[in-house]
Amino acid sequence: MADAQYQLYLMALDAYLNHRAACSTCTIFRRCGEGGRLWGDFTRSQDSYLQRQRNQRGKHKPR
Repeated sequence: MADAQYQLYLMALDAYLNHRAACSTCTIFRRCGEGGRLWGDFTRSQDSYLQRQRNQRGKHKPR
C-alpha cells in the first residue's frame, strides 16, 4: 500500500490536471492564478516525497 505522502503527491497532481483540463487560460507554459497555486502544491509535494525517498535510500546503504 502506498504511503500517505505519496498519495498526497498524486492527489496534488490530479488536482492540477483536472484544473488544467477545465481552464481555458492554463497551458503547459503559462498558468492562471489558481493553476499556479495548484502547480506549486504539486511541485512542493513531489519535492518532499522525492527528498524523503533519497534520505531513506541513504540510510540503508550497504557498507
